[in-house]
Amino acid sequence: MAFDLTDAKSRMQGAQDALQRELTSIRTGRANPHILDRIEVEYYGAMTPLNQVASISVPEARVLLITPFDKTALEEIIRAINMSDLGLNPSSDGNIVRLMIPQMTEEGRKDLAKQVKAEAEKAKVSVRNVRRDAMDSVKKEKEMPEDDVRKAENDIQKLTDNNIKAIDDIASEKEKELLTI
Repeated sequence: MAFDLTDAKSRMQGAQDALQRELTSIRTGRANPHILDRIEVEYYGAMTPLNQVASISVPEARVLLITPFDKTALEEIIRAINMSDLGLNPSSDGNIVRLMIPQMTEEGRKDLAKQVKAEAEKAKVSVRNVRRDAMDSVKKEKEMPEDDVRKAENDIQKLTDNNIKAIDDIASEKEKELLTI
């Protein structure tokens, strides 16, 4: 009787996906609309994601253009961007909001690289927790032969190693992107 790894696989993949989402919101030196994903705008009394009240485009490499669907939301969009932790200053002409992405300093790049490493470590911890849970459930199987238990534990470890390697690859790719000028 083989142990079913589908739950562990999906949970480990979930950790990778969460890391990917988190890393897209870390700004690099280039304009990327995903850095605005976490920003919410107060729109008619409700907090609404920015991408639901405006279209976001990248006309140039270092410029984000935010065009509100409703012009009355313009001031709220500017306020939400100013209150965010992005460190960007929006400029408006009354119809659209421009976000100029400044050239990053070497120190800023290194700080963001540290943040990437911290996020990757969180993802690795999640994967290890999934491994621990899977190992515990294998050990609780009373009717499983010892050979099958060892095989299941080896499979779980291989799955964990593969996922941690994938997380390292994702993080190093993002670090490389951050550190290139």
